[in-house]
Amino acid sequence: MQRIIGTFEGDSPGHLLICTAGLHGNELAGIKALEFVFKMLEVEHITNPDFHFHGRLVGIAGNIQAIDQGKRYIRQDMNRMWMPENVERIRRTPPHLLESEERELRDMIRHIDEEMTHVPEAPVLVMDLHTTTADGGIFCIATEDPESIRIASELHAPVILGMLHGIRGTTMHYFRREVIPRDITAFAFESGQHDDPKSVNRSIAAIIACLRALEMVDPQHVETVHDQVLIDYSKGLPRIAELIQAYQIQDEESFEILPDFRNFQAVEKGQLLAFDAGKEILAIDDGLILMPRYQKQGDDGYFLLRVLVD
Repeated sequence: MQRIIGTFEGDSPGHLLICTAGLHGNELAGIKALEFVFKMLEVEHITNPDFHFHGRLVGIAGNIQAIDQGKRYIRQDMNRMWMPENVERIRRTPPHLLESEERELRDMIRHIDEEMTHVPEAPVLVMDLHTTTADGGIFCIATEDPESIRIASELHAPVILGMLHGIRGTTMHYFRREVIPRDITAFAFESGQHDDPKSVNRSIAAIIACLRALEMVDPQHVETVHDQVLIDYSKGLPRIAELIQAYQIQDEESFEILPDFRNFQAVEKGQLLAFDAGKEILAIDDGLILMPRYQKQGDDGYFLLRVLVD
């Protein structure tokens, strides 16, 4: 696994779209999707002579050591390490003094810095590609930046707000104007269950929808089949929801979520959801459950949402 999955640059200026994938080593759909998109872009002009690409697309792999071992992470969750002060500490520390995920993050940042230097005037969007242990729907996680919300809304998937207050250290906490002094924003796209082959197709469709939303490709060159892939898997799901609760696991070894929960499944206040450290964990309110943890690694037990827009 190479750090740079691929690059593609058009003949006219536009956005710098940086797609990160595999920050969790057991989530490979985004990597496979990016590989396909780069191959598709390379041959597009052959079948479509009028095709033009504006800006630059870059695909960057995350936790390569964990990918090689098929694990979410080795020592630390790589998508909980992006708090600005932590990134700066890692930047300043010699690699031989860093732990595995810290070295991975340091190398990612080096490549991202190079990309942003390559096109210093371009607006930047970081799209972080993920999958979940539970089935039941795709969704986007947006920041409070209106541009992040706008682009996420173009992907025909539920947009989840307020998640950055429930978790810390994601890519969205770092790639924002308050941290990096340029036009930059970020969002995350969750394409479905880890092992579902269709999660790759949905990631492909989301990347292409994002390219169109940024006007990096002309709308007439985007096949409607990509939109339909996203629309079909979002049927019956809310357009916009916000976080009520992010449940933090107290005892990783004993935590057990009840079986067969699906993303966006309705739960009632007081309903038994999990067991943790010998205690029953009950829903604090009526809502929709999101990302119940059906894997051994990770500190987030589940998230609870309320619907804002059906």
